[in-house]
Amino acid sequence: MTRIALVAGEPSGDLLGAELMNAVRARRHDIAFCGIGGPKMRAAGLECWHPMETLAVRGYVEVLRRYREIVAVRRQLIDRLRREPPALFIGIDAPDFNLEVERRLRARQVRTIHYVCPSIWAWRGERVSLLRDAADRVLALFPFEKPLLERSGVPTTYVGHPLADLLPEHPDRAGTRERLRLPSAGPVIALLPGSREGELEYMADLFVATAQKLHARLPDAQFLVPLVSRETRARFELAIYRCDAYALPLQILFGHSQVALTAADAALVASGTATLEAALLRCPMVITYRMADWSWRLMRGKGYLPYGGLPNILAGRFIVPELIQEHATADNLAQALANLIGDPPVRRGLADLFGRMHRDLRQGSAERTSSAVLEVLAG
Repeated sequence: MTRIALVAGEPSGDLLGAELMNAVRARRHDIAFCGIGGPKMRAAGLECWHPMETLAVRGYVEVLRRYREIVAVRRQLIDRLRREPPALFIGIDAPDFNLEVERRLRARQVRTIHYVCPSIWAWRGERVSLLRDAADRVLALFPFEKPLLERSGVPTTYVGHPLADLLPEHPDRAGTRERLRLPSAGPVIALLPGSREGELEYMADLFVATAQKLHARLPDAQFLVPLVSRETRARFELAIYRCDAYALPLQILFGHSQVALTAADAALVASGTATLEAALLRCPMVITYRMADWSWRLMRGKGYLPYGGLPNILAGRFIVPELIQEHATADNLAQALANLIGDPPVRRGLADLFGRMHRDLRQGSAERTSSAVLEVLAG
């Protein structure tokens, strides 16, 4: 069997990894996959060496808290892959972890792919030199990334975004509400406070307090909260207790973020891949994020763009509100969501714009990705 090693560090990478594995195996039955991934990659046949949750950390302070654990995992991974070199290593996003693994393995003549271009166009542009040293090929999700990387000498293939292929171009909002037994009238708001337990530490109370304030303005509003793990659910339920919010008409879903976003009139979304998911499902949104103050000060100093949410980056301008760090208060977020709910023409305009983004990103990603992987594998 030919072995391919993969490492994904969070749920969005787990989805990308599982789609990649299934697409490659559909064309080559003699390939085995090993490394680090989540439930979707394990279901696709990954021999998993470490829990993905070890790597699911965002922000400088948050990484420092688990620095020794993360470095130990990376050291063990590199040692194992040196002893038993795979035919190909694929780092799926998580550049701070994966680029060093790729660089070390490439120095040992192991072929490497970095799947998902780091956001060098938004911040930390110095990582392009790390990419050049670490990766034989970068697989880019967005069309503007390929020329940007190739100008810096990084071989790149634009593959489109798998979510654009997986999600329907015209979501069935009415049918989804019916299946969830939600009223056809009255606003439905999806709350997506993050996929990492550390994110909920900073945002669970904020999201619950925002829902309370919005419900006071819109008494017929219903709330859907998709959470990806028992740990994140426990964090959110603790926030409900702290905010004494048991009276909120709030339904917690285990996963099913796409169901929640399809049913919703608007969403409050933690900045990250979920904002793209909301856009592809034509759900108007308010983007927010909070982290440790020290992490925020360091990250803000490295940014190049006035926005950080993927819908705004793809549009090249502010099309949805972003309320970050000190601006992310329950009053501000509730006001922004109430503005969206109360302005149907704006929501229709956003849905049309999101539809155009969807069509641009729908590229047959599985076929493009598997072709690029097998091409690098063949040398």
